[in-house]
Amino acid sequence: MVDLVIETDLRKAGQNDDLNYTINYAELYRICREIVEGKPFKLIETVAEKIADTILATFPSISNCKVKVIKPNPPIRGHYESVAVEIVRGR
Repeated sequence: MVDLVIETDLRKAGQNDDLNYTINYAELYRICREIVEGKPFKLIETVAEKIADTILATFPSISNCKVKVIKPNPPIRGHYESVAVEIVRGR
């Protein structure tokens, strides 16, 4: 699972009710899905870095992004619902 928070100026979108001034959230979802469901990685840290790098490279108007990758039922001993990492990357 991925939680994603982006930082960008959405003032024009809010003032004009115009999709051209905002981020294409379907595209953000597609990027996350392709990375999570694509080539397997050993570490959820790597998944988070790939998502952040791709989002910042794809959307120049995004100044920062916070990516949290959650792995349910991790293969470790003990009683855990999930483990997670969270990173913040910016320009």
